[in-house]
Amino acid sequence: MSPKADQYNSSYLLVFLLWLQIPTVGCAQGQSGRLYSPDGQIEFRHLLAVPAKGAENRLAYQVWVRGKPLIDTSFLGLQIQNQSLLGANLKLVSSKTGSFDETYEVIAGKSRAARDSYNWVTAEFQESGGLGRRLILEVRAYNDGIAFRYSIPQTAALNEIRIKDESTEFQFARDAETYPLILHNFRTSYEDQYNRMTLSGIHPEFLIALPFLVEQPGVGWVAVTEAHIENYAGMYLMHSGSRTMTAKLAPRADEPELAVGATTPIRSPWRVLMIASELGRLIESNIVMNLNPPCAISDTAWIKPGKTAWNWWSGTYAEGVSFQPGMNTATMKHYIDFAAETRLEFMLIDAGWSLRGQDGEPSDITKTQPAIDLPEILRHAKSKGIGVWLWAHWTSVDRQMDEAFSLFEKWGIVGVKIDFMDRDDQWMVNFYRRVLKKAAEHHLMIDFHGAYKPDGIRRTYPNLMTQEGVMGLEYLKWSARTTPEHDVMLPFTRMLAGPMDYTPGGFNNVTRAEFQPREKQPMVLGTRAHQLALYVVFESPLMMVSDYPEAYKGQKDFEFIRAVPASWDETKVVNGRVGEFVTVARKRGNTWYLGSITNWSEREIEIPLEFLGSGEYVAQIYSDASDASVNPKHTAIEQKRVNGKTRLKLVLASGGGAAVRFRPAS
Repeated sequence: MSPKADQYNSSYLLVFLLWLQIPTVGCAQGQSGRLYSPDGQIEFRHLLAVPAKGAENRLAYQVWVRGKPLIDTSFLGLQIQNQSLLGANLKLVSSKTGSFDETYEVIAGKSRAARDSYNWVTAEFQESGGLGRRLILEVRAYNDGIAFRYSIPQTAALNEIRIKDESTEFQFARDAETYPLILHNFRTSYEDQYNRMTLSGIHPEFLIALPFLVEQPGVGWVAVTEAHIENYAGMYLMHSGSRTMTAKLAPRADEPELAVGATTPIRSPWRVLMIASELGRLIESNIVMNLNPPCAISDTAWIKPGKTAWNWWSGTYAEGVSFQPGMNTATMKHYIDFAAETRLEFMLIDAGWSLRGQDGEPSDITKTQPAIDLPEILRHAKSKGIGVWLWAHWTSVDRQMDEAFSLFEKWGIVGVKIDFMDRDDQWMVNFYRRVLKKAAEHHLMIDFHGAYKPDGIRRTYPNLMTQEGVMGLEYLKWSARTTPEHDVMLPFTRMLAGPMDYTPGGFNNVTRAEFQPREKQPMVLGTRAHQLALYVVFESPLMMVSDYPEAYKGQKDFEFIRAVPASWDETKVVNGRVGEFVTVARKRGNTWYLGSITNWSEREIEIPLEFLGSGEYVAQIYSDASDASVNPKHTAIEQKRVNGKTRLKLVLASGGGAAVRFRPAS
């Protein structure tokens, strides 16, 4: 158990502590209503404090890790339109505590099962005067983090609620190293580079996306994000003091001065602090998914993870064929043949297949343009055992959802990639949920592109296979921004929230000096082995095989992409440093896969193979060839007999990587 500590920030006068003499959960009785994680290492302190002499009390919290302060006194509250702050001048009405522990099946993801184990407290408050409004704070303490949310019950004082913003604070105990994604505004696709800067150096006008990764000296790692966003607006952060980040909600499109309008009762999303002493444990965590309701789909047998051929990234290109490549029936059948020959599960037909709208209207996704014979394409795909996904603009889906999804089911479509939402205001959040529910009714899987970060809703609707919300390989078609440096940032930042559709697999690997952006046959920065490794390092139950069929023809290293799964039984992070390198091992059945990538720095790494457990394995290793720094397409392929005691040595070229398949020797 963490020891007591009574050192609070000197700028605050503490009035009293809630839950006085109430037993805490998972530990001995304490004096100040402290909630501990099941292992006793993380501690949540809940209090009422005043920010200045003579001010009203404010709802606040602290977080301690192994007896050290992580989050100093941070205030909570909701800014209500035409009313005072909800979170001040409060008194405790009631509180309940308890614990919960269950293990549930994960349909597709980083592990086959997830354990949802936490201690909890629910405290209800009422204003001492004024409107007498009520506010409930729910808190969960996990071994890998803390989560809390606001709940507003229905009362005469608050039958309807209009939330302008939150006053939720995250005041870190010390200045820290951070890795923010800085956005221009709330109409965003989350597609940009992550940065590295001190907490105190973040400009107060910067709008920071979630997850927000922080290294707290002497304490460990924490990532701020959110989970279970429902009938609410997405949350961002802004720097409001030397060590303080404050929540900022996405404004509504129809009323920019408002974030959330609803009837009560209503709950906010969970405000999540992912916490770990070792950086890799954050990647392994399922806390974001755990904080969502259980699966709402009774029959999930039709939900299938897998890899897909894809026409868009290559420019709908083909080489040495008897037809003119483009958005036409012959080209789509050609990509389907490639998927079948290489044992991929799917073909994703991207933009251009549906009938264009007239006079600015969205495309009609119940009809095809003349060059596409969709019945013939689907007949051909079915004969080859390939499932077909279709792309659609979100405006078309919003207008035609009922008719189109019903039709897609009749056609035999397996999934829909929905694009260009680029916002997470309350209406759009609810649109995502409408899509997933309706898609599930028609046995359709979903890939959200132009999307906000994941919030774990895939536990409730596992037909959500993946979503973008990341600057992926597509940016190499018009820029040099998707670099190996960017790639090694993503596992520790964006990927903490959940699967990301980065779309790896480019095989036209070139040096920085040779690179030039282009629409067709785009080039790739970094080595071939780096691209192979991304299939293990990055999580996505729908994984793109992005290049055109002939790019892979005769390439021996493509065998790794053919073999690697898209969903996993177990995930272990072996090593890594943010923005420098990372090594991830994942297991499917009795076979382990490993991916290791580096930034532009060459490096030698030694990888302990304890994750293999007992028994002997044959490791098939795809690594950078000795000349890969100047010939990045060159990959060395070798086999070694290894076991759990082996330390595998890998030499990574500049922008390089390694991909390994471990099969039981028996």
